[in-house]
Amino acid sequence: MKGPVVTAAGGPGVRVPRSELRTLDRAELRRVFGAFPTGVTAVAALAVAGPAAAGDATARTPLGMAASSFTSVSLDPPIVSVCVAHSSTTWPRLRRAPRLGISVLAAHQEEACRQLASPGRDRFGALPWRASEAGAVFVDESSAWLECSVEHEVTAGDHDVILLRVHELDADPAVAPLVFHASRFRQLRP
Repeated sequence: MKGPVVTAAGGPGVRVPRSELRTLDRAELRRVFGAFPTGVTAVAALAVAGPAAAGDATARTPLGMAASSFTSVSLDPPIVSVCVAHSSTTWPRLRRAPRLGISVLAAHQEEACRQLASPGRDRFGALPWRASEAGAVFVDESSAWLECSVEHEVTAGDHDVILLRVHELDADPAVAPLVFHASRFRQLRP
């Protein structure tokens, strides 16, 4: 046989060309992928919003999005990753920022996550935040914060895997994280 092959469920040694595998249903993929619980993060930075008043050339406002695909990648060098859909209209603006803030959202920040994930809404309206000198934006009261820069982007299907170099970080172990599992927000219990 030519081309890539995978082992079929029919038993050891049975190999099927990829072209003969069934097409997986998107709803089924979401259901099964959702069986793996993940934390929820905010990815944010100060972005140019347009002309500012009183002599500033531009106003910088917080720009961000929610991402549940955050994971640690490497300790040396310190690298983490997030995955971003090609359909994102926020990522093309965020990727230009010199520094990005990653906030691991806390169990009590479910509404903040919904706000950060909603298109057409002021994502930072009434949301307490702070910015680093380099322009990374962090959501207050989160369980962890990482200040990062884009190291590399890898295209993977309908998403890009964004590898981020960690420059600064902190965490509050007393603050429980928000968890996303089976298409629902959940909380860790002792």
